[in-house]
Amino acid sequence: MDLSNSNTLKNLDAAFAGESMANRKYLFFAEVVRQLGFADLSKLFKETANQETEHAFAHFSLLHPELIVEDPAALTKAQKQEIAARCLALAVEGETYEYTTMYPDFTADAKRDHDEEAAAEFQAQTKESAAHAEIFREAAHRFGLLVNVE
Repeated sequence: MDLSNSNTLKNLDAAFAGESMANRKYLFFAEVVRQLGFADLSKLFKETANQETEHAFAHFSLLHPELIVEDPAALTKAQKQEIAARCLALAVEGETYEYTTMYPDFTADAKRDHDEEAAAEFQAQTKESAAHAEIFREAAHRFGLLVNVE
């Protein structure tokens, strides 16, 4: 299935982002209500967060069918390495975007809005994302995987 330049590609990407965000929000809510003594409500949020993860995985699988592994035993070592390298490449790509573009832009916006707390958070995340990208690059070398992202 060719998704390049299609509305479906944009919609799958947005659906993945939405389900992923819902997962994280519900886990946050679960912790808040747990602290307030609502154990059953916390459990409900956690269960729903797990379902949102399943939804996000389904969308991501359609975005990246090259990562689908149905029978790992049937794959050659080279095929396994190719899939693992692709995972690392996507991770490096995402973290690099965060530290080179997303968080610096967010920091600048927060400073223009005179929101120093948000600016400081975005600056901290810039550094964290750069560290994550480097960790993934080092993992590629450690595991002997060719990753085509600088």
